[in-house]
Amino acid sequence: MNILIMGGGMCGLGAAMLLARDGHDVTVLERDADPVPDSPHDAWENWTRKGVVQFRQPHNLMPGLRLLLESDLPDVQEALRRAGAGKFDLLNPLPPVFSDQSPRPIDDKLWTYTARRPVAEWVFATCAEREPRVTVRRGIQVTGLLAGPSAIPGAPHVAGVQTADGETLRADLVVDATGRQSRTPGWLAAFGGRPPEETDADCGFVYYTRYFSGTEPARRGPNLMPVGSISILTLPGDNGTWSVTLFSATGDHALKNLRHEEKWTKVVRACPLHAHWVDGEPSTGVLAMSGIVDRYRRFVVDGSPVATGFVALADAWACTNPSAGRGVTVGFLHAALLRRVVREVGADPRALVETYHARTESDIAPWYDAQIAVDRARFADMDALREGREPTPPADPLARSIRGLFATMMADPDLFRAAVEYIATITPVQRILERPAVAEAIGGAFEALRHTPPPRMPGPDRRQLLELLS
Repeated sequence: MNILIMGGGMCGLGAAMLLARDGHDVTVLERDADPVPDSPHDAWENWTRKGVVQFRQPHNLMPGLRLLLESDLPDVQEALRRAGAGKFDLLNPLPPVFSDQSPRPIDDKLWTYTARRPVAEWVFATCAEREPRVTVRRGIQVTGLLAGPSAIPGAPHVAGVQTADGETLRADLVVDATGRQSRTPGWLAAFGGRPPEETDADCGFVYYTRYFSGTEPARRGPNLMPVGSISILTLPGDNGTWSVTLFSATGDHALKNLRHEEKWTKVVRACPLHAHWVDGEPSTGVLAMSGIVDRYRRFVVDGSPVATGFVALADAWACTNPSAGRGVTVGFLHAALLRRVVREVGADPRALVETYHARTESDIAPWYDAQIAVDRARFADMDALREGREPTPPADPLARSIRGLFATMMADPDLFRAAVEYIATITPVQRILERPAVAEAIGGAFEALRHTPPPRMPGPDRRQLLELLS
């Protein structure tokens, strides 16, 4: 097939390489015109990606991505390693609280290579440029979709795209990988397509990030940890770099001073498990980001595709709060699913769209559903603490179940691994929670802890936080 991918970010480039290695001719159209820099260092210092709002915000390449690259794109993984990606083991060291320190079969899966977003994207871009069947064109702005002869009654068929320069590019399949700012629903409507089924809302969080370099800090606590009405996220990067992020509720105006370096540093220093992460050499000021949207789109509505010849990938399909660090990994899982569907059904327009939709719903959507459930519960906790109320258990059953897993993970080394397997983006948490051994272990742990007050994560309470920021 002749496949056209709109969007030259990591997921678009990854999908292009996967499809090209199955014999398809793939053209990637990237709106940003800047050429790929000469080195990882130049990528961090000089690469401008105006189309990617979160380009210099923290990203994590989870073990689920490492496993996919290992099996399908091993040269890309090796290029990451050569570019200075750090090795990040989510399990090692196993917390000393466990007397049973013996290994388990899953342990070999729970590590990854990780890098700052510009460096990681530089690796994917340079690998894609060397791929024989992939053509990457930068500085190409798509302005609309081309309609072809309908493949099924009542639905338009996408046969290519129109660019701002008036160029017409035809394809057997158009893939939208333009991310959170995707405009394809409007383009579909322009030639008579029904709108996709869409839900969206502001995710409710604002992020304050700073990067450092030096000797990578030791991990003394969770990489992502709630601390009262804020959360703290620490992520290793590449070439001796790492990031520290504080995030809060968007409406918590009393915490706006986190944008100031001195106040931000005071708050991190007050978190004893993470204070040493700011001992390195700062390489940026505090980078703030807000306005991130939770969005989900279904392009098969009432059992019928809104269009054929077109699919949406990764964040153009669904996106959530990025603090869990799963976005790139889930996007690649989605790209690998697209490759499998194309292998199975070929160019059959209806079968391709319907099968891709069904597999997306069953295999990829659980990651979105779980993150939304966790985010809503966390936001409710932050809201309660801001208003001086005691947080209450989540009303959502999935959020309660996920919280139960995390509340008991320190009670048992296998429960700990089950939680890390989810964090690592290897298995959706819904499937982990369905395992009889996991359900039994969670129940036993809760019974053992029934008369023990829940542990409080060390760090400033609400009053102390406001004092630090005053």
